[in-house]
Amino acid sequence: MGLGDKISNAAQEAKGKAKATAGEATENRDLQAEGHKDKAGANLKQAGENVKDAFK
Repeated sequence: MGLGDKISNAAQEAKGKAKATAGEATENRDLQAEGHKDKAGANLKQAGENVKDAFK
């Protein structure tokens, strides 16, 4: 996995975490759900990259 992919995934995860936290603080369930979705997407991408690296 390239460094750019790691940075992109980490940034997406941080963005998702911030959205989820903001959603919890403001009791905005839509924002909270969107944040959790962003975090899950980043984690899924990271897992896919790890699988690709395992087969190199």
